[in-house]
Amino acid sequence: MQPDATSAGCPFSAGRAGGAAPIEPTAAPTVPMSSGTMANGSAAPITHGDLREFPADPAACLMKLYRKHGPLAQLRAEDGMALTFVFSPELNRTVLSDGKRFHSKFFAIRGGRKSAQRRVTSGLLTMNGPDHKRHRRMVMEPFSKKIMPAYHEAIAELTGELLDGWEPGSTVDLHEEMNGYMRKLTSAILFGLDDPELAYRTGEKIDRWVHLNHETGMGAMVSDEGFLDSYDELLDLADSLEGDIQAMITARRGQPPTRDVLSILIDAAEKDPEGGGITDMELIGHVTLLFAAAHLTTAHSLTWTMFLLAQHPEVAQALAAEVAEGVAGDAATPGEADALPLLDRVIKESMRCLPASGYSQRLTAETVELGPLTLPPGSPVIFSQYVTHHMPDLYPDPMPFKPERWEDLKPPSYGYIPFGSGPRLCLGAMLAMTVLKTVIPSVMKRYRLSCEADSTVNAKIVSTMLGPITPVPMEIHPADGQWQHRPVHGNVNTLVDLNHTHAPAMRKAA
Repeated sequence: MQPDATSAGCPFSAGRAGGAAPIEPTAAPTVPMSSGTMANGSAAPITHGDLREFPADPAACLMKLYRKHGPLAQLRAEDGMALTFVFSPELNRTVLSDGKRFHSKFFAIRGGRKSAQRRVTSGLLTMNGPDHKRHRRMVMEPFSKKIMPAYHEAIAELTGELLDGWEPGSTVDLHEEMNGYMRKLTSAILFGLDDPELAYRTGEKIDRWVHLNHETGMGAMVSDEGFLDSYDELLDLADSLEGDIQAMITARRGQPPTRDVLSILIDAAEKDPEGGGITDMELIGHVTLLFAAAHLTTAHSLTWTMFLLAQHPEVAQALAAEVAEGVAGDAATPGEADALPLLDRVIKESMRCLPASGYSQRLTAETVELGPLTLPPGSPVIFSQYVTHHMPDLYPDPMPFKPERWEDLKPPSYGYIPFGSGPRLCLGAMLAMTVLKTVIPSVMKRYRLSCEADSTVNAKIVSTMLGPITPVPMEIHPADGQWQHRPVHGNVNTLVDLNHTHAPAMRKAA
């Protein structure tokens, strides 16, 4: 069986492989512009180099290209294969708002047409045009604003269970705690299931599957046996993951119908696909991607926000005071959460500094002109939440975590895009905000968190998502108000300045 590799979620990894034969990248076209200068004699926004620099350290590569070229850049290999990057709000709008010229092709490795890998990658992220619009309409209702209050009770209950398991004096891996919490929450409120064992098993497999998609896509550029080993493991894991997803579907079919996402999708799957239903392969793809997106990105956002609070005691102290005054019970009601302005600023700033999605991409469906660059059909175009959120003309002094900037900051359209923008705006954005605005006040009311002394926190963008790749050890203390900054080691310090102080602004906020 041959992998079907396309310029997709790992857009640098176009190619085909089979057996032990060399891998010949074929999907990403070469670009026609070969000169390093434009017609007027000025330098073209092109860096010649190895495309593997991007997947090796996406954040560093993105920032290097932005600092060298500005809002439009291209990384081009010797053979003419290229990745094009857009960073400004104006170029983000061009790419994100035009679904006709810029298609979504999320996964680099789709697998054979009858493989489990093909089925588990057949959801919304691989659909375009009328198919995407129709399927998106089918799953929008459970993510609408009117439905959010119905989720609050489950969110608050599961948050209480999580925090009941924390003990003052203990140390927890905050990221693993948030991962486990979100697996359970996703299983309960999106898929109407009460099977923690299945949710954990599926979530753990999805974590590994996401990393393997990233690693295998990168290896597809290189003619070595490492790629083939990784590809075989990816196919095996997709088989196992599909079995778990099928078990979730079977379990849900045996329960009374509700308006959760899985019930809606199952109902649609039982209709004639020609009459507006969905196929079994599409059903499996939707469930896999929704589970992955819902639990991974929100777990990252929860982890980063609480990590940043622990590193900025003035902000944490002011937020704890706001929560104590504005939240009556153990968990903030939707109305109480919406009346906490500092909480809102903290979350916005956290998702600006360390957005759960570090970049994403589109593929040109036709020849496209972007500034001086002419891109043939099939060219990967990458936009980056991380870079756009760190542009100094949009966010002065962008590296520090400064929630106070949001007191009067109004970024331009397509200039603040933690959930993307345009017709593919993240369906789960409102649910993610509801979770963040419920969990964080609950933590603040019960505990004070501090980073373990001399710990190392490393992060990386993997398959577009910016998350920790090491534990995030956090000490649990009673809510005694004694917040303190503890320096940490690791590359997280290159992604955000953790030494900024906020005393004047935070005294004002408190």
